[in-house]
Amino acid sequence: MSESNDLRVAVLGVGAMGADHVARITSRISGARVVVVNDYLTEKADEVAAGIDDCRTVADPLDAIADAEVDAIVLATPGTTHEKQLLACLEHRKPVLCEKPLTTDVSTSLNIARREAELGRALIQVGFMRRFDEEYMQLKALLDAGELGRPLVMHCVHRNAAVPSYFDSTLIVKDSLVHEVDVTRFLFEEEIASVQIIAPSSNPVAPQGVVDPQIAILRTASGKHVDVELFVTTGVGYEVRTELVGERGSAMIGLDVGLVRTATPGIRGGRITPGFRERFGRAYDIEIQRWVDAVRSGINVDGPTAWDGYAAAAVCAAGVESLESGLPVDVQLADL
Repeated sequence: MSESNDLRVAVLGVGAMGADHVARITSRISGARVVVVNDYLTEKADEVAAGIDDCRTVADPLDAIADAEVDAIVLATPGTTHEKQLLACLEHRKPVLCEKPLTTDVSTSLNIARREAELGRALIQVGFMRRFDEEYMQLKALLDAGELGRPLVMHCVHRNAAVPSYFDSTLIVKDSLVHEVDVTRFLFEEEIASVQIIAPSSNPVAPQGVVDPQIAILRTASGKHVDVELFVTTGVGYEVRTELVGERGSAMIGLDVGLVRTATPGIRGGRITPGFRERFGRAYDIEIQRWVDAVRSGINVDGPTAWDGYAAAAVCAAGVESLESGLPVDVQLADL
């Protein structure tokens, strides 16, 4: 670390998510500063670096990782590049916060998890930010305290107003459902044993050939049931809700509608969050701050691990298989 004891961070990929992290570390996070930025659009990297004191652009992401003046990495590059970049982080023994996915397929995710395990040192944290959302943390505390008794069923809703043009049916599983997969594993502390994707009638305004909405049915190793409504072309707003039902009661989070009012002619309503940044902005702040604190303390990881990234990839791969067949598919997890 630098003489000031600040963690010197390189942010790789400064598109929407990466640029948010640069701004977050620069203005709202203590104990860290961005010293290097990288992006395949070099002019974008130059623009971001120009707005930060003592920050420079490094054209090659692998050179940025290896840079002697970089202590840790925030990886916000496209998922297809993650494997090579994560391997470089492991080679140089540098902690890394990797935005999901860990990698784009199960085999490479397993390879990353195994390579890290061989080092005998945790270095990779995966950016499943919902674990740091205050409502999810409250729900987790409620469960851990036993106030709901044994959890039995969980109902989830994941809706977007719209998604990018490249989104297809499989990305609804791999890019949207993946969050509920991690939430399930986080709350219940057990693996998901099977997944089934059911396709109701498609939204008429969904892009041609895109199966939307989808219903996911997850079954955990001990038999807990989780159902998820995935609907990414609602045209309304960003809605993420979770209701957990236990043997002694239930609890719901995600009713983020602001002021609820009634109006003529008998309408009751409020404000729906427009996007994920508004809904989970505070969670991202907490996530990055806790990661910085962990790296500075030598722990390196305070959140989802490489194994969590691999397990999520394995569940989503089974989900894509079920999307094609409509049948339940068992999740296959390898050993480290």
